[in-house]
Amino acid sequence: MESKRGLAGNHKKEVDMKGKGLLRLMACAVTLGMTILGGVAAGAAPDKVAISKEGQACVDCHKAQSPAFVKEWEQSTHAKKSVDCYTCHKADKSDPDAMEHNGFTIAILVTPKDCSQCHPKEVEEMTTSHHAKAGDILNSLDNYLGEVIGGPEAVAVGCLQCHGGKVKVLANGKLDINSWPNTGIGRINPDGSKGSCTACHARHDFSKAQAREPEACGKCHLGPDHPQKEVYEESKHGILYVANKDRLNLNSDKWVVGKDYSAAPTCATCHMGATPDQPATHDVGMRISWTLRPPVSKKLDNWEKRREAMKDVCKNCHSSPFIGGFYNQFDNLVDLYDSKFAKPAGEIRKELIDKGLLTKADFDDKLDWIYWELWHHEGRRARHGAAMSGPDYAWWHGIYDVAKNFYGEFLPEVKRVAGPDLYKEIEKKYLESDVRHEWYIKGMSKEQLEKIQKFYEKRYGEKQE
Repeated sequence: MESKRGLAGNHKKEVDMKGKGLLRLMACAVTLGMTILGGVAAGAAPDKVAISKEGQACVDCHKAQSPAFVKEWEQSTHAKKSVDCYTCHKADKSDPDAMEHNGFTIAILVTPKDCSQCHPKEVEEMTTSHHAKAGDILNSLDNYLGEVIGGPEAVAVGCLQCHGGKVKVLANGKLDINSWPNTGIGRINPDGSKGSCTACHARHDFSKAQAREPEACGKCHLGPDHPQKEVYEESKHGILYVANKDRLNLNSDKWVVGKDYSAAPTCATCHMGATPDQPATHDVGMRISWTLRPPVSKKLDNWEKRREAMKDVCKNCHSSPFIGGFYNQFDNLVDLYDSKFAKPAGEIRKELIDKGLLTKADFDDKLDWIYWELWHHEGRRARHGAAMSGPDYAWWHGIYDVAKNFYGEFLPEVKRVAGPDLYKEIEKKYLESDVRHEWYIKGMSKEQLEKIQKFYEKRYGEKQE
């Protein structure tokens, strides 16, 4: 017979063993929980996603062939909502790009028409936007420059990858490799729809957070002729974005400026994002009051309404006097470019063409190239710099280049083509009436030169000869 102490000791051991067992069980549970949570945090797919049998067949096959894009889809909101490969890629046999693929009728292209089954509002807005019209470049001077002077091979991998081209379908439903791949924003699709949602929402995650980042716009909106991405990066907006990206709540469903985030705007904030007083939109031009693309800037239809819509975004971070001052300075820069340089340059060139001194064909005269870069590159840079608060692009990459080439390249070439007598007439007709050109025509006065010399002496400690 055991003593009470012995019984107590055995009871203690039993309790200790049970306690250790419980601790082990808890430890396992915590470890398992951390593993599951860790998987979710890392973006791992749920163990079982409810998808169609057709979709599962796609996943099973492509997991071996193209595992990365399957993994991207598994992490997407589409997967969580049981939107699978077949949901988007299924096709009717009557579709122009329908093809048989391992027992299924599918289409390679997923077009805005397909996306509209679930996103009708977004597709309707996008379809009426300037983005959807980007494919109109096929009938423009830009396309002539690319196709004829450059070559169609350059256009296929350059112009059309941003603007979009017409995707051609072969007899078997497969896509012509000379026109595909193409995710240009204004792509002309076989089903008649225009646009490409994946231009902004990259496959196969289709993340709204990714599309809200300025890098999504940077594929196309950069370079010597439309450097919006570079202008944004040098602006205070871009500086704040880099510093505060983690505070922007980019995955928010509503993503209302001033409520869901406040640290910085992205391109999407100003051009598409929701405010407390207006909804989000996929019409990226509805808040733009000027078109800065053509040689001479133009106010768009309903520009006052468009500007008020943009001001509604601005007021979440800026006061009314600040916003009014910004637009005053922006409009003044646009008017400076238009009235001092763009209009006289265009009118002078037209007169030389009308008099038969230049051909009507583009890019076969030196003056054509100078004029093209004056408005298409330098003039746009200046205007975009002012539009997006990029001082270096407004001046050094903008108006400075415009002025340097207007006075140093364009007018001297006009004089060579026109001859001295006609040039005097042109100068009197288009330049003398504008006092801003007086320094070029008459030269600096003695007083002006002395003033400039004193300025440089004071600032740099040396006299300018």
